[in-house]
Amino acid sequence: MHVLLAYASLSGNTREVARIVTARLRMHGHVVRCVEVDGAHAADIGQPRDALLLGCWTDNAGRTPAEMKQFVATLHDGPGMPPAARVAVFGTGETQWGQEYYCGAAHRLARFFGSPHPVLEIEQMPHGDADTRTIHHWADHVSAAIEALRHADPARHHAG
Repeated sequence: MHVLLAYASLSGNTREVARIVTARLRMHGHVVRCVEVDGAHAADIGQPRDALLLGCWTDNAGRTPAEMKQFVATLHDGPGMPPAARVAVFGTGETQWGQEYYCGAAHRLARFFGSPHPVLEIEQMPHGDADTRTIHHWADHVSAAIEALRHADPARHHAG
């Protein structure tokens, strides 16, 4: 499976989750292109992919950061939006700012794309075995679900 994992990270927390997800997917034999979204990478997203994974930190009051909004707009206006079932989202956040805002950007992105997959939420930086297991479990779930889609409708599959 070819995966584009695009993430926005302010302090490095989301970058670390993206690194763990990328390693886990590659361990399963998937081809993963992991990019931090910014002006330099937003236009360079048209490669064939079976899945789009998005990772994001949360800005003020649960908002999506500008660089992720720009990336999504470029995707919409360029290569187009992938089917909802092929999009999964993870996020980092801080519950100290209120549970109603916690990982708000990730939930907004998941709703925007109509993703049926659970949103992975990590409090700040992933710490210890419990967070690693949680991330691995999420990556395994998303990978298996998207692989099942590929095998259920091979005519829609487009390998890169």
